[in-house]
Amino acid sequence: MKKVIFTLLMFSAGFQAASAQSNSTSSTPTKSEQEVLDLSKKKWQWMSDKNVDSLSLLFDAKAMFVHMGGSWGTERELDVIKSGGIHYKKAEVYSASVKLFGNTAILLNDIDLVAVLGSNEVINAFMVTEVYIKENGKWKMGSLTFSKLSRPVKLQSDKK
Repeated sequence: MKKVIFTLLMFSAGFQAASAQSNSTSSTPTKSEQEVLDLSKKKWQWMSDKNVDSLSLLFDAKAMFVHMGGSWGTERELDVIKSGGIHYKKAEVYSASVKLFGNTAILLNDIDLVAVLGSNEVINAFMVTEVYIKENGKWKMGSLTFSKLSRPVKLQSDKK
């Protein structure tokens, strides 16, 4: 499992560097890229709304979720969302980019995430890597990984 996470993180770092270079020239997303960008945006709203019905249709049964506190599969992620173990209250997305590799899409989101863990509200800056696979004409999420960024949080807390 450690090898898989390490490989994913290394791939993500290389992809971020390549993405930064390709983002210097603005281009309009293809139809497929736009579908994935739109789906990701819906996913953030579904997570905020704790809409596990829509999320269960989006998440592949074998999907993996990597958080600061651990990693687990689809069933546990849906349980965590439904129970409020993690409430993804708000994801402020500053940039999103997607690259297609055949029937696989890798999307990067630079976000500030407002989350409630137990009774504590926290705000963290993350680069979120989302992997989608298109099967039978439909995108399914295969992986969601949160990588904490060293940049300061941009979003102002609602508590002030």
